[in-house]
Amino acid sequence: MRDPTLPRVDDGQAAAWEHSLGSLLKPPASPIPGMFRGQSPLAIELTIIRSTATARFNLPGYSEPPVRAWARLVQPGKNGGWIAGQLSWARLEQLRYTGEHSPEQVQILSEFLGMYRSSQNPMVHFGYGGDRSIDLTRFESRQLWAILDEAASVGVRLVQPGKHGQPQPYRHAEFSLDVTAPDPSGPLRITPVLAISETNQRAGLLGFIGTTGHGVLFSEEPAAGRYGLAKLSRPVPAPLQRMAMEQGHLEIPADALARFRDGYYLRLRQLAAVTSSDGSFVPPQVSGPVLTVRAHYGLGHDVEAGGEWVYRVGDTEQSVSLAAASGQAPFRDLEAEQAILADLGAALDRFGLLPDAPGRSQLTGLDTMRFTTELLPLLADREGVRVDLTGEPADYREVGDTLRIGVSVDEQPDSNDWFDLGITIIVEGRPVPFVDVFTALARGQSYLLLDDGAFFSLDKPELRQLARLIEEARALGETSPLDPLRISRYQAGLWEELAEVGVVSRQAAAWERQVAGLLSAHVQQAELPPPALRAQLRPYQLDGYAWLSFLYEHRLGGILADDMGLGKTLQCLALLNAARKAEPDRPPFLIVAPTSVVPNWAAECGRFAPDLRVICVTETAARRGQSFDEVVADADAIVVSYALLRIDFEGYAKLPWSGLILDEAQNAKNHQSKIYQCARRLPAPFKLAITGTPMENNLMELWSLLSITAPGLFPHPQRFRDYYAKPIEYKGDDHLELLAQLRRRIRPLVLRRTKEQVAADLPAKQEQVLEVDLHPKHRKLYQTQLQRERQKVLRLIDDDPEGNRFTILRSLTLLRQLALHGGLIDDDYHEVPSAKIDTLLDQLRDVAGSGHRALVFSQFTGFLAKVKLRLALEGIPYCYLDGGTRDRAGVLASFKEGTAPVFLISLKAGGFGLNLTEADYCFLLDPWWNPAVEAQAIDRTHRIGQTRNVMVYRLIAKDTIEEKVMALAARKADLFTSVLDEGNLFGSRLSADDIRQLFS
Repeated sequence: MRDPTLPRVDDGQAAAWEHSLGSLLKPPASPIPGMFRGQSPLAIELTIIRSTATARFNLPGYSEPPVRAWARLVQPGKNGGWIAGQLSWARLEQLRYTGEHSPEQVQILSEFLGMYRSSQNPMVHFGYGGDRSIDLTRFESRQLWAILDEAASVGVRLVQPGKHGQPQPYRHAEFSLDVTAPDPSGPLRITPVLAISETNQRAGLLGFIGTTGHGVLFSEEPAAGRYGLAKLSRPVPAPLQRMAMEQGHLEIPADALARFRDGYYLRLRQLAAVTSSDGSFVPPQVSGPVLTVRAHYGLGHDVEAGGEWVYRVGDTEQSVSLAAASGQAPFRDLEAEQAILADLGAALDRFGLLPDAPGRSQLTGLDTMRFTTELLPLLADREGVRVDLTGEPADYREVGDTLRIGVSVDEQPDSNDWFDLGITIIVEGRPVPFVDVFTALARGQSYLLLDDGAFFSLDKPELRQLARLIEEARALGETSPLDPLRISRYQAGLWEELAEVGVVSRQAAAWERQVAGLLSAHVQQAELPPPALRAQLRPYQLDGYAWLSFLYEHRLGGILADDMGLGKTLQCLALLNAARKAEPDRPPFLIVAPTSVVPNWAAECGRFAPDLRVICVTETAARRGQSFDEVVADADAIVVSYALLRIDFEGYAKLPWSGLILDEAQNAKNHQSKIYQCARRLPAPFKLAITGTPMENNLMELWSLLSITAPGLFPHPQRFRDYYAKPIEYKGDDHLELLAQLRRRIRPLVLRRTKEQVAADLPAKQEQVLEVDLHPKHRKLYQTQLQRERQKVLRLIDDDPEGNRFTILRSLTLLRQLALHGGLIDDDYHEVPSAKIDTLLDQLRDVAGSGHRALVFSQFTGFLAKVKLRLALEGIPYCYLDGGTRDRAGVLASFKEGTAPVFLISLKAGGFGLNLTEADYCFLLDPWWNPAVEAQAIDRTHRIGQTRNVMVYRLIAKDTIEEKVMALAARKADLFTSVLDEGNLFGSRLSADDIRQLFS
């Protein structure tokens, strides 16, 4: 018959998938007891046997029960009823393979047997009837009833012996103790009573199942021999089992009634339900529990607190500690206690009121405040809870709304660079010592409690920020934690953040004049350059000149860190012109530059500032035969090399200077070098560092330049290293936050503009060579292979260059590949690190992180594959195109219309015919190609439609054949055409000498 829940198939032929789903969704046939496709059903037959007086086994822990229930496997007989036949528990596993019985029944019976055996002594597994019967009274697991339910669900029934063997499912029963008085003036009688729940009728107790008494054997109609199993709602302990089976009842003398009621009844009811069917026994009334919390307030913020359970038993109150074991008081109602503690236990435990051992809790300070303001209100007016208080608690109140922070700076009479920093905390109109607030914050406290009970949260953002700022000032300064707070005029960024969290109540005039102007110097209206300057300054150069002028005017220092080619020298010349105009008789500036750059200063001055008298010193004092006073006489600026400053430092240090300008200041980045010491010690009211790379390797290089130009910003090198450098460089947990903080601190004193920021003022394309040092393992591998190939190629050139051109080309290609990655020539070198890929990834992270997009070209698809793998590991999205790409148009559209920051392209497949102006960076991974093809590759992005500055980077492996190729290209531009055109490799344009140079 068709399943009405399935859709009808009109064409009369259901699809294969419908047949499959139909068979899955077809409801299984309901099992009919005893009917399993012709298989014989199984049942468990119970036989009640009364034990003899002599135990069959003399085993530890074993006692012969008075009545035993033997269970055996049976199946339907031919003449009706149930028979064992060849069945036995020992042969149960064999039934799985005969096919005579239901697998479901065999499985559940195997589990039944396994559960029975797991808790038995091996010597008593079987008994009556040999291995055919097991003793159900010894079934210790309480899971007996669950397994019987499962057995019934697959058709296994409990039956009794006899011709008809009617099924007899187990029942549910209640065991209780009935206290009666047959004679009103006589003794009390305690009688065990077994009642069947299904009929609410009493039944005869034959025995218990398991030592824990989780079930019973009972008889309903003894004359008819009807007996059965019952699951007890509450297990019966062994002593009570013995009393029920051996004595039948227990008598309490009439004169002992009071002792029984007050001393035994409450404990007896813990074993079983106690009733009185004739009403002769009236038990004492037990009320409760009541959770009672007692607290005594002492001096200050001390309180002694404790908790207990209080019950009324009859006419008296009984108390129990909250931590007391459950068996210590028989009147306890553990379920009621747990109900009260359901939503209060965690709160009580928080204040030590639920300890491991009974006792009281001593609270103080914030714990007392929380106890009073959090726990006591939670307990108030709650049913089943009582609070007893003694003593007088403080007036605990939240006063955070009244908190005010004030900051101030005052001049120090003995210092022009340092100022006293004042921090005030006001609550309810009265001051709170900041040291108390700072100490509480340092300890991680969430509140600060005052003597009169007022408290406020320390989780306020402004307080946390204030603590961090003070901690930073102390950590980086040269003072001890006990010294008064100080702040340097160079720490304008720190002051800016302090002012944001508090009210500025007072500022010294000198401080306000210098710091306030410094903070706004970047955005103030740029002034016109001095008229004597013969140059048209671009807008960003005007801003730089204004910033330099402010620093010079207030005798501050800084770092001009514009990208290369943005006119840093011109901005400094504008400052020198303005200073000369303002103070014609001022001392000269001392300009220190690399030896090769010294003449450039004279040339730039002659071009843009001809009115300035600039003297270039190119010899030591000993060689030039002229005193220092004579050299600087009437000069506006003295230009000297770093080497000469170091040699003649003592002479330069004795002269007065208007300022010190360090060009290419990275030369002084090592604070342990002699040059650094000279720049730091030279007396000058204004010091400026000029460099496009203020930090090349580590943050201590930046510290070196700042300690020269702004000595009060980060006074101590070791503290700067511990506070900033190590966490940032080693990427500690808070390195990003520290990095942002460091940028804020140096922002007023470092001016940097990138090419991207001023792209409109620059040529449309910038090209740069990135030299890459091979990893030591890679270097060793390269050098070994180079020696091998060099000997072979040089021998072939001397022998027959033209005839061996393909062999020579193979050697050249091998070295080109090896300069990229060892795995390109041999899979055994796959794990050798590739510094070129590392360098490329460093660049691409910056490109992707700043919102730019890049084209990456290589002539070797094998190398591009390794780059692809690294990009995938880094999680940087990319597109890929080579000669084997089938959907070329789709890949191009994916890059042009998508957001992937990187496009990997093989030179042969993508060197021409593409318009990819979506990218503004271009990376050329291997230099061995025709310059025209290289230009075509660059022009994929540097073409009409491009609106951004295009940056071109050539990655060159240092001290490899790649450097040789670059050098050769400089004097023989057509070399790349010859190398690319394998047929003309050794034509007239490329000689054997050229090849020798490549392998030299």
